[in-house]
Amino acid sequence: MALLRAPGIGPARFARLLEHFGSAAAVFAADSAVLRSLELPDTALNYLSRPDWRRVEEDLAWLERPGNHLLRLDDPRYPPLLRQIAYPPPLLFVHGDPDCLRLPQLAIVGSRNPTPLGRETAQRFAAHLAECGLLITSGLAFGIDAAAHQGALTGGRTIAVMGTSLDRVYPAQHRDLAHAIAERGALVSEFPTGASLAAGNFPQRNRLISGLALGVLVVEAAARSGSLITARLALEQGREVFAVPGSIHNPLAKGCHALIRQGAKLVETAEDILEELGALAATTREIGPDPAAAPSATLDEDYRQLLVAMGDEPVGIDLLVERCRLTAEAVSSMLLILELEGYVAAIPGGLYGRLKI
Repeated sequence: MALLRAPGIGPARFARLLEHFGSAAAVFAADSAVLRSLELPDTALNYLSRPDWRRVEEDLAWLERPGNHLLRLDDPRYPPLLRQIAYPPPLLFVHGDPDCLRLPQLAIVGSRNPTPLGRETAQRFAAHLAECGLLITSGLAFGIDAAAHQGALTGGRTIAVMGTSLDRVYPAQHRDLAHAIAERGALVSEFPTGASLAAGNFPQRNRLISGLALGVLVVEAAARSGSLITARLALEQGREVFAVPGSIHNPLAKGCHALIRQGAKLVETAEDILEELGALAATTREIGPDPAAAPSATLDEDYRQLLVAMGDEPVGIDLLVERCRLTAEAVSSMLLILELEGYVAAIPGGLYGRLKI
């Protein structure tokens, strides 16, 4: 824990120091000239001569609280997939069930400001895949991350990888969601207690999200998006990358379309992912029908025809009136019913998008 707190010593330098000296204790006992020969930054050298033991005591106090765990690389509970990435975190702080980190996982990431369609897509994919035995991993951020966690909690388990230490929840609005995740899965971080909130923490966190999982699903991402960083890291780590296509008029689809052009697998249903991961996932539950892919037999024919007329892109009432040859009042009334029942979502600009048929 003391070595983890040394400034200028990330996972790569941490691993090299342990390899060179054999233990963290030996690093602190080493002669200053020897340490200087390893080209460590001055901030690290100064720290190693005067470690902040008070902060280490805070870490130990956190560890004594119920539900808190610390996993070293040699801990049998350390997730094996994460151990395989380049310079894995030497220590993992876990709040919740550390054993779930070894289960087959799919990461779901995307925009922090998704459309209602994107949010619903992430939630439905997560719910169905969790019911089939995959553990859903994401980053507790606004938007797609939160939708993925919420969907997974309806029928399975989920892990939130934090860009902060586990003694705080960021964003604070997700405190209740974080507690629910810890009860059904785990909160995970490589940062010790009291770690300051820094923009650089989140790309570092993203390599854990992809490293824990068999694959990464991207749902709505702009052309310049942090989710694309996670996808790139997944490719570098040898993981599968999946992307949900969208309308060519939706700027949040551009990142997904770029990934597909670069070789990511286009997915339309949860089965597309399950078929691809197959034996890798070794899911434990029988795969049932994907509610986002199958037509509903409970809708009247007029409503079913309206949903078919909507197509796969957001559409306005005027165009639906033209396609269905119904009055504007009738279409508006039907859309309201369909929205209340979860078949469509209203989109800013007076448009509606289909969620399921």
